[in-house]
Amino acid sequence: MNLNGCVEQQTMVTGIGNRLTVGTTLLFCMVFGQHTAYAQDTSAESLLREHSKEFRREIIEITDGVYMASGYGASNSAMIVGESGLIIVDTKESKSAARAVLEEFRAISELPVRAIIYTHGHVDHTSGTTEFLGDGELEIYARTGFRNNLLPDSDLGAISFARTSRQFGFFLDSEEFINMGTAEHPIRDEEGDGYLPPTVTFGEERFEVTIEGVDVELVAAPGETDDQLYVWLPEQRVLFPGDNFYKAFPNLYPIRGAMYRDVKVWAESLEKMRQEGAEYLVPGHSRPVLGEEQVDKALGDYASAIRYVYEATVEGMNDGMTANQLAETVTLPEELADSPYLTEFYGMVPWGVRSVFNGKIGWFDGNPTTLLPLSEREQAERIIGLGGGADNIFTELQDAVASEAYQWAMQLADYLLATDYRTTEVTEIKIQALRGIARQQVNPTARNYFFSVANELARQ
Repeated sequence: MNLNGCVEQQTMVTGIGNRLTVGTTLLFCMVFGQHTAYAQDTSAESLLREHSKEFRREIIEITDGVYMASGYGASNSAMIVGESGLIIVDTKESKSAARAVLEEFRAISELPVRAIIYTHGHVDHTSGTTEFLGDGELEIYARTGFRNNLLPDSDLGAISFARTSRQFGFFLDSEEFINMGTAEHPIRDEEGDGYLPPTVTFGEERFEVTIEGVDVELVAAPGETDDQLYVWLPEQRVLFPGDNFYKAFPNLYPIRGAMYRDVKVWAESLEKMRQEGAEYLVPGHSRPVLGEEQVDKALGDYASAIRYVYEATVEGMNDGMTANQLAETVTLPEELADSPYLTEFYGMVPWGVRSVFNGKIGWFDGNPTTLLPLSEREQAERIIGLGGGADNIFTELQDAVASEAYQWAMQLADYLLATDYRTTEVTEIKIQALRGIARQQVNPTARNYFFSVANELARQ
C-alpha cells in the first residue's frame, strides 16, 4: 500500500505531557484529508515547497554503471552494475518502496543482485532488502556492531513512536505536511519488514573487496550513527556517504530523541571522505553532488559547520555559559550560514548546541538555581501572581496570539494549564499558537511536531 495507506504498529500514544495514553494496535498512516485551508503560504512554507524539488522522483545516472534512485520514498537507493551482477547500496524503508525502485533499475539491467551494502542501520535504509533477492547467492555488507544501540529501546516504545510520528508528520494532512526535510514522504505498506541481517561484517578501518569485477572500499565513518560507513568506488570516483551528508543542516540531535551523536567524530569522518577526492557524491537523502570541486565544498562546509558548533559550544561551556545561553548565542559564521548545503531543513543549530552540552556534561547546566527547581505548578502560580492574576495572563495570552507572538503564547498557556485555569479555552488558544508557529518554521521536523501536537490536543 502506498502513502495513502497505512502500516500496522503495535503502540500509539495520544496526548502530551502527563496525558499520554497508550493503545495497542493501530494502522499508522500519512493522512491526506481535509483540514484547515490556508489562503496563502508563509515565506517559510514557500521555501519548504521549493526544497521539495530536491526529492523529485528520478533515476539518475551518476557515471557509467552507477545509478541512483531519488525521490522514491524516504531515502535513496543506488545500483552499481558489475560484470555479471548488481550491487545495491541501501534498500529503502519498505517492501513497496524497494519494489518501485527495483522496477526502475530493471529497465536498466536484468542482471541478478549479487550484493547489498548497508551504509548504516536506520530502518529507512534497510527495510526493503527481501525485494532485491533472487535465486542466486547474495552477500550483505555492513560494519561490525551494525545497529548496536541504534534501534529504539523496547522500554520506550510508546514515547519513541509518539515523538517519531510527530517529527515526521505521519498523521498530518495535506495542508499541514510539506516534507520531512530529507525526503518528501515515506512509502508504507502492510507487508512487514523486509530487513535481512548482514552476512559480511568488517571491524577494520577500511575493508576492500571486489564484487562482480567492481573494486569497492567500505570505510568506517561514525557520525549520524555509530555504525555508519561510506562506500568508495576508487575507479569511478563515486562516494556514497550514507546519512553523514544530505542537503540540509545535519541533524546533530533528532527531536524524536536519540543517544548522543558524537559530532566531533562526525566532522572527522567528513574530512576523511574529502581526502578521497571524489567526483560524485551520492547521499542517502537528497540529490547527488557532481564535480570534484562541488563535492569538496559540500563535504567541507558540512565538516566545518559541525566542527564550529562543537567548538563554540565547548568553548562557551568552559567559560561558564549554560545550555540556554549557548543555544541563544551560537550561530554559524556568515560563509557557512549562506552555504546551500546548510539551510536548517532538517537539523537546527540550537538543537545541536544543546545536544553537545548534554552529551559532554549532562543535564545540569551549572546554575545552582536549576538543581532543585520549583514544581511546574508552583512556578506557574507565582508567575501568574506577579502578572496580576490568571485573568490578566489570559488576556495577555489572547493578545500574544493576535500579535503572532506564538512562542510567548505557548509559554503563557502552559502557565495557565499548570494551574487548571479555564483549561478548555486555554487549550484552544494554545492550539492556535502551535499552528501559527508551525507555519513560521523552515525546519519541517519542527513544523511537523508543532502541528502534530496541536492536533493531538484538539482530539482530547
